[in-house]
Amino acid sequence: MIEPPTDLFPGFRAAHVPTPAGEIFARIGGAGPPLLLLHGYPETHAMWHGLAPELAKSFTVVAADLRGYGRSFVAATDATHEAYSKRAMAADMVAIMRHLGHERFAVMGHDRGARVTYRLALDHPSAITRVVLLDIITTLDLWATIDRARMLRMYHWAFLAQKFPLPERMIGGDPRAYLEGRFSRGTAHLPTWLDADVLDNYWTAFKDPARLHATCEDYRAGATCDLEHDQADRDAGRVITAPVLCLWGTRGNLADTPDPLSLWRPWCLNLRGHAIDSGHFIPEENPAAVLDAVMPFLSA
Repeated sequence: MIEPPTDLFPGFRAAHVPTPAGEIFARIGGAGPPLLLLHGYPETHAMWHGLAPELAKSFTVVAADLRGYGRSFVAATDATHEAYSKRAMAADMVAIMRHLGHERFAVMGHDRGARVTYRLALDHPSAITRVVLLDIITTLDLWATIDRARMLRMYHWAFLAQKFPLPERMIGGDPRAYLEGRFSRGTAHLPTWLDADVLDNYWTAFKDPARLHATCEDYRAGATCDLEHDQADRDAGRVITAPVLCLWGTRGNLADTPDPLSLWRPWCLNLRGHAIDSGHFIPEENPAAVLDAVMPFLSA
């Protein structure tokens, strides 16, 4: 699989980092306290190209591909969908950061990567120093609060979670149209903020049938085992002990949620956050606003 153009991550090196489950691909650059960046669907680590070079001026940045995405390993699947649980993905990330010499680190995630991020903070509290969550609420809260308007906007949650091979076959009929459709919802054209080189990187991974299946398994896990893990934590009263910054787009997935922070407060001991002028893909749509919000928080 091809790498994204090097000028997207100036000064960064590419690495295939071993874990007990398989190799995770990452871009690594900068100096300072370690910061892990985790992407969303249907993207790869390349989504951070607008933020990573600036963050690398203050942090050692590790921008990783989740298992099944980008250039990372594809896990074998079964009926439990546990191979694509956020718990399994979080374990991958702890393993790569330890391999790179980082026992404790901050983590910022968007979309699916943000779900891995809060699972990291719940499952591995001693490893996580600070948490940034972009445009999500917990999987448990999303399923509990979903309504007609949100389901129409986020239909892919239910579609991708359907039993194999229904979504794989339907997307496989024209995967390029489906991929571009995820970014051009509400318009006939791809948005101007979507870099052509980055889209090519997404496409290179997305057109692989094994990775298409993996991304569906990610959502199947979100409707089964991920939900069970969240419920178990809520029942046990577990919370995120690291400071948390929650950001969401004014036109993103939480646009019709009156107070996203009210849904996060039961999960967090130390929480702050606010909306950003953006749609769902905040790091690519408005990287400057993200930097303005996260730099003081991560540097505190």
